[in-house]
Amino acid sequence: MYDGGKVILGLVVFLVLLAAPIFYNLASGEAQHVPELEKAARGDQCVRDSTYMTGNHMDLLNEWRDQVVREGERFETGPDGATYERSLSNTCLSCHVNKAEFCDRCHDYLGVQPYCWDCHIVPEETQP
Repeated sequence: MYDGGKVILGLVVFLVLLAAPIFYNLASGEAQHVPELEKAARGDQCVRDSTYMTGNHMDLLNEWRDQVVREGERFETGPDGATYERSLSNTCLSCHVNKAEFCDRCHDYLGVQPYCWDCHIVPEETQP
């Protein structure tokens, strides 16, 4: 191979550039920062446990949307036996009353823009 040194140097430069964001996050300490969520202002029982809701609330909300809009099923019995209305506004936001402190904090941190508010009215911020 005539240009073996140049190829190896090119690969090393490529790998350094590829890994630079990872090293930057580790050095800045931002990689370890996870936003603290506000506790529910009302109610002491969620429709699912907090571990499930942290990682899968979007799946639950999509499932609820499909069941309400397409099948007309408006209520659900949770794992605890309680009956819940399948509603972002009436169920979720009745306990988590501060959208900016609860929803927006994680969505901004992760850089996601959910389309919930394309259809739903953004609630007025209320004090518990």
